[in-house]
This record gives sequence, structure tokens and C-alpha cells, in this order.
Amino acid sequence: MSLLTLLSLSGRALAHAGGVRGAGAGSLAVPTWLFLATGGGVIGASFLLASFVTDRAYVRRLDAWGDVVGGPGRLVTLAGRALGLGALALVLVAGAFGPDVGGRNAAVLLVWVAWWGAYVATAYLVGDAWPVVNPFRTIAIALPSIDRPYPDSWGRWPAVVGLLALVYLEVVTPLADDPRLLTAVVVAYGLVSLAGSVVFGAGTWFANADPVSRLLAAYGRVAPLARTDDGLRLRLPGMGLTDAGWMRGRCDVAFVVAVLFVTTFDGFVGTAAWAEFARALFLAGLHPLVIYATGMVGGFALFLAAYLAAVRAARRYADTFVSTAALARRFAPSLLAIAAGYHLAHNLGSVLALAPTLVTVVAAPLSPPPSPPQLVVPGWFGGVGIAAVLAGHLLAVWVAHATAYDLFPDRLQAIRSQYGVTAAMVAYTMVSLWIITRPGGAPPFV
Repeated sequence: MSLLTLLSLSGRALAHAGGVRGAGAGSLAVPTWLFLATGGGVIGASFLLASFVTDRAYVRRLDAWGDVVGGPGRLVTLAGRALGLGALALVLVAGAFGPDVGGRNAAVLLVWVAWWGAYVATAYLVGDAWPVVNPFRTIAIALPSIDRPYPDSWGRWPAVVGLLALVYLEVVTPLADDPRLLTAVVVAYGLVSLAGSVVFGAGTWFANADPVSRLLAAYGRVAPLARTDDGLRLRLPGMGLTDAGWMRGRCDVAFVVAVLFVTTFDGFVGTAAWAEFARALFLAGLHPLVIYATGMVGGFALFLAAYLAAVRAARRYADTFVSTAALARRFAPSLLAIAAGYHLAHNLGSVLALAPTLVTVVAAPLSPPPSPPQLVVPGWFGGVGIAAVLAGHLLAVWVAHATAYDLFPDRLQAIRSQYGVTAAMVAYTMVSLWIITRPGGAPPFV
């Protein structure tokens, strides 16, 4: 999907705001194989450079750098909650009574441009404020709760399933073409959130089962600001990923892999390769919804298996007694830096291009102008997306390096433990860059 497609306000383009498609410029001036090899080589070279940083005290100083800078006051908290509630009300009203055209509907623009494109980026660029802004959490806190015990066997698996389900709906339904459908999905999501909060308590539900809250909390680990008991703490970007205390089990590893996978799946379904694969299954008699469900579940299982294979390789090369499960929990957070880089690369151009449209439509949500203004993003802006992609990967390499030195006392053991994870990062880089080079389009048969 090119920037020109974004500027045309295609509904499907608005909906596909989470994938890697569109992160780069249109055509390549170099052979594809050279582009892919260069991208993979950059990650490999960054690992080699990081391996020369063997001063354990220096690594710890970088990880621990920071200071408490105060915290938001009560007025800021109340303003954040009011902003979230106001945005939700506007989405519901505009979605139900506004224009049928996605590009002129305030609900569509608020959800895909303002929230998913811009606000989600603030979670990893600044810090996670979603616990305050989340309108459903604000409503849930005001409701009574029976506070039933949250089943330990559930873990964070509801968030994993919920994230995959939301992206599946985004791919197979016209959420950006049909504001009424988008409104129905928002209402359904809200009802599930409120029901879970009434049964288990708002804090428990949004911390464990809610996919959006879990996603933004995970992205918040990349950010330079984090909330602590003493207030907001300023730290180096990505250093929150070296602390894996929040990774409690396999469900958390699966969620991180799911965050990375959905960015790829959302881009892959717009390529010619997927169209050919889907066409073959369609001709074999499979329903399109089954085809996409198979691709979603099968692709996620493949990503998870590849990551676990990389972790097993890390354990083998490090020759350690640390379990594979423990290594999987420690190295998984580094993948979030990669996911953040792709999210920024894909969405920054569309947010800038559609910002005037958003402002104009929100000013008159029920009767917006027939042709809202747009910004023309210059052609060189695609380079910013590539830079964001590479920055995310480089940060991930450093996080894995710092994690290894925290895990293993021997320097050579720490370096060897990164072989498998680095190989997985190189492979993922090349796959994602390949998707970027493919001509994008709407997913077929849906």
C-alpha cells in the first residue's frame, strides 16, 4: 500500500493500520535480494558490534539509568478520563448517525487515525497512559463488582485470543468502510470489557484478559516514561524490556509473539503471494473466512514455533542449565521493540496525511464537508519508515544483549546465547522487508 493509496482515503487502507505493508516507499531502485540481504546484514552486524560491549558494569548502568520526574496530578488524571469518555461518545454518535463513507466519518477517523495510528504510538514513544484514558475502564471502576477469583488456568490467554480475534475481524470485515459495523464492534468490545470487570474486578480484567490494555502495557515497556510507586520514572528507551518480571508464563510469551505476528499477517494478506494461496484454497472449496482463520492460526503457530526453536538454540549454544521456558520469558520482550518500529513506520505517514481530515471531520461529525483536506506526504518520507524499522531492530538486538549479560555470568556464554534469537531477528527482518517490497492491495475474497 503506497502513500498515494493512503491519501485516497481508501477504507481498506484505513483499516489496515497495524501491519508492515506501507512501511516503505513504493518501488525499489535496487534488486529485491540485495535489499533483503542488506536489511538482514544490518541486524547481523549490529549483533557483532554489540558483542564487543562486554563491560557488564556499563551494560547495567545503561539499564539502570534514569530518575523519578514526578507524577500526574489529580487534575491531569481527571482530564485524561474525560478525554477518553468524550472520544468514546463521539465515536458512538458519529458511527451511528454520521456519514456512511468511512473517509468522512469521525468514528472511523478517530479509531484508525487518532487512536490506532497516533495514540498507540505514544505508548512506546512516551509512555502508557491507557489505564487513565481507557473509557471502558473508567466506566467499569464506577460499576459494582462481585470480585470472583480470576482462574489461574486462564492466565493471559484471553488477551492472546482477543488480540488475534480483533485483527482477524479487521482483516475480514469492512470496519473502515462501514461506520455502523465499526460502532457495533466497539459496543460489543465494551460490553465484554464491562462484563469481565463486573465479574472479576476492573483491575484484574484489564491487567490480564483485555487485549488492548495488554497491548498498550507491552508497548509501554519500550517507552522512556514508566509509572512507579514513586511517580513517573524517566529511563532510556527500551530499557523497560530488560526487566521480564511481568512475563509470568507461556501465555505472556505467546502474547508478545502475537503482537509481532499480527503486524506481519496484516501486511501479508495484501500481497500477491497470499492471493495465490487463498485462491487455491478457495477453488478447493474452502470458505474465505475459513481460509483467513487458517492463515491466522497457522501463521501464529509458525511464529511461536520459530521463536521457541530460537530459544532452544540459545540454550544449546550457551550450554546452560537455565530452562527453555525461562529463556523464552527473558528474551521475548526484545521482540516488542521490533513491533513498535513497524507500527511507527506504517502509521506515521498516514497520521500526518490525514490529520487535517481528522480535524475537519471531528469539527462537524454529523455533516462534514464532502472533500475534507489532506496533506501530501513527500516521496522521501518512505525513508523515515525504513529508519523506524531499523531502529526497532537495533534496539531489540541491544535489549537481547543486555538480557543475556544479566542472565549469564560468563561473557562467552552470554554472547553464544544470542545466536538463536539474532538468527530469528534476521529472518524476520528479511520476511518483513520482503512484504514491504510487494505491491499492496486489499485482501482477496473479503
